[in-house]
Amino acid sequence: MYRFFIDESQVDQTLIKIEGEDVNHIKNVLRMKKGEHVLLSNRRGIEYECELELIEENRVLAKILDIHGVESELKERIVLFQGLPKGDKMELVIQKAVELGASEIVPVKMKRCVVKLDEKKARKKVERWNAIALGAAKQSKRGLVPKVSEVLTLKEAAEKAQSLSALLVPYEAAEGMEYSRELIRETKGKESIGVFIGPEGGFEPLEIEELKQAGGRVLSLGRRILRTETAGMAVLSVLMFELEE
Repeated sequence: MYRFFIDESQVDQTLIKIEGEDVNHIKNVLRMKKGEHVLLSNRRGIEYECELELIEENRVLAKILDIHGVESELKERIVLFQGLPKGDKMELVIQKAVELGASEIVPVKMKRCVVKLDEKKARKKVERWNAIALGAAKQSKRGLVPKVSEVLTLKEAAEKAQSLSALLVPYEAAEGMEYSRELIRETKGKESIGVFIGPEGGFEPLEIEELKQAGGRVLSLGRRILRTETAGMAVLSVLMFELEE
């Protein structure tokens, strides 16, 4: 079944009203008909199984058949703190992070970031990034739409990360794969997990110390040096494999 995202305000007792771009997608792209079933998610983990009851020019009415939790979501909440990369790499990072189960993506300004965004540019970028997160959530049948937050400094990001249950910091200077495997295993059952990824130039030593003071635990991803857009995917893939039930 196709999945779409709705706001709770669209739910009216036994019916859900679909409006906006999704109407065109249902009617003209998917060419769906009355009686077909869809899944409608409220972005917070509740999913409605519905039957299309009325398809009009500007709205679609769907009858609620069943309500349940979303089985595609991990129990653990994963927050990816991504050092700002060059060009459009952030778009790829967001798309793949959403597919791999991240609950939130936080762009972070670090010392070695090449990209410099003023407030206006940053705001437009975040709008664009959230649109990409929405598209990736639909494609991967997520039960919620991961949020891309405003761009934070490393200090602000470290303060935000202190509220999480575990904090992982992949670092090329780290050693010991067995220790890294143990850190990954320990995330099982944690309520929330943060992952910090450095930009193209990597972390500066002082940044690593700052993250350690915030509770970060440094680990290795192996003997090869990964690009910034690859490192986050590698960690999220390993976490997904460990946490998925």
